[in-house]
Amino acid sequence: MPVEFLGIAATNDGSETGPRSGAAFDKEYTLRLARAHEDHGWDRVLFAYGSGSPDPAPAAAYIAARLDRLRILLAHRPNVSYPTYAAKTFATLDQISDGRLTVHFITGGNDHEQQREGDTLTKDERYARTREYIRIVKKIWTTHEPFDHEGEHYRFHDFVSDVFPVQQPRPGVSFGGSSPAAYAAGGAEADIYCLWGEPLERTAEQIAAVKAAAAAAGRSDVPRIQVAFRPIIAPTEELAWEKAHRTVDAIRVRKERGEATTVRHHRRGTPEAASPQNAGSQRLISIAEAGERYDRALWTPTAAATGGAGNSNALVGTPETVAQALLDYYDLGVDILSARGYDLLGDAIDFGRHVIPIVREEVAKRDAERAARGPQTLAAVR
Repeated sequence: MPVEFLGIAATNDGSETGPRSGAAFDKEYTLRLARAHEDHGWDRVLFAYGSGSPDPAPAAAYIAARLDRLRILLAHRPNVSYPTYAAKTFATLDQISDGRLTVHFITGGNDHEQQREGDTLTKDERYARTREYIRIVKKIWTTHEPFDHEGEHYRFHDFVSDVFPVQQPRPGVSFGGSSPAAYAAGGAEADIYCLWGEPLERTAEQIAAVKAAAAAAGRSDVPRIQVAFRPIIAPTEELAWEKAHRTVDAIRVRKERGEATTVRHHRRGTPEAASPQNAGSQRLISIAEAGERYDRALWTPTAAATGGAGNSNALVGTPETVAQALLDYYDLGVDILSARGYDLLGDAIDFGRHVIPIVREEVAKRDAERAARGPQTLAAVR
């Protein structure tokens, strides 16, 4: 099966290891970073969402209008706009990008962060709202006649959009989470299901949970699986591990100083700092407490240092080691590999130059071997 690489479309150069050097939305840096991904073999980039961060939709439109190939994964929280409005925004962006849009719907795993923008629903209520929201957006994208909707969270009458996506029948829907409620919602509605990097055994368990949820929802297909890591690479293993320890030391120093970072949900002094509410972060902390190193190259101190905030487990080693580690996940059925370094621009270039070609070459070999063994082998991987 084809493999894809997802990078980050940050709007400034700040990261967990260092403060940004300019404005929150530095459009020159945003374009430079996106162009580095396009020029170095990446398939798409994520425009993330934070309560106080620059709005990702216009930032994505800015990039889409200036680059020719790079695809866009746009993060969106249902609480910030009505689905009729959002569906038009997404369709317009798909037009601007000539059909390069996928939308990542975020339910929100942290009450404090959601309340920053007036969202007071409980987590279970948010999942129910997200499922309703996604279904409405899909219908708006594909319906050319006016329709009414009377749901638990949304009600409207006689709506039809006058702008439709380039992609037919619609753009892809991406979703993530590590709780039973997340598996149920994403298994039912997602084209892509996103996970944070965990040990191989635990990742396999999550993939099985997603597949089971899709089957329970009556689907004959299953979502594609995406897994995210923070690669730390260097020409030798020794240099890579030295770089890894420097990285986690820098994260800890910033945390001890109380400096603002790109970690939006676990800042010092807020209720969620000590004990994250979302299942994904809780899993990362539990894995880190059980050990620092797993499998071929997975390293957990970066996740521990941030309190399990977001994509934070590292893969450490030479490009060859990290590539082989990624291939281990590919062999589990993961076909979208998400990676983000701590020097956003430099690491995107290095990863694109030195890791992506190895993975693509090995995937081509694996696919050729499976094809030679017959279609039942290909089916067994999915």
